[in-house]
Amino acid sequence: MGILLYTIDMKQGESSKRHEEFMREAIRLATENVAKGGGPFGAVIVKDDQIIATGVNRVTAAHDPTAHAEVSAIRAAAQVLKNFDLSGCTIYTSCEPCPMCLGAIYWARIDKIYYGNTKADAQAIDFDDSFIYDELAKPMHLRELQQIQLMAEEAIKSFDIWASKEDKTPY
Repeated sequence: MGILLYTIDMKQGESSKRHEEFMREAIRLATENVAKGGGPFGAVIVKDDQIIATGVNRVTAAHDPTAHAEVSAIRAAAQVLKNFDLSGCTIYTSCEPCPMCLGAIYWARIDKIYYGNTKADAQAIDFDDSFIYDELAKPMHLRELQQIQLMAEEAIKSFDIWASKEDKTPY
């Protein structure tokens, strides 16, 4: 199991008991999901001290490599709030988010992440994201996955249209 390496700096009035309740729910979802044939990951998203969305890992069940608990919870929360901006929300996840989930959390503008297991704990049970972290740190030309720019002159046209659009919703 992971070792807590730092204490959480809570705002005045925040209750650690409430945080534990939300984390306990993420852990319960993860454990229940294993019994249902899914991966050992669960997440809950909280706004105004209420759980507004949950998610579990359904990668193998849904045949979807993006069906991680955090991404599923973010999708559900965005539907509940009818907004892609989840500012004011907190995510509680049974494990430290992988690079994809961390990116999604940033894109969703979630305020804070609480997690249970660490990425080292996940690696110990063969959920190893270290390859992706290592790849992201490399210059593009040294990565294992070849990335080749193609048709830039044509592709930029949609960006030009977007840049000049006056009624767009920025995100």
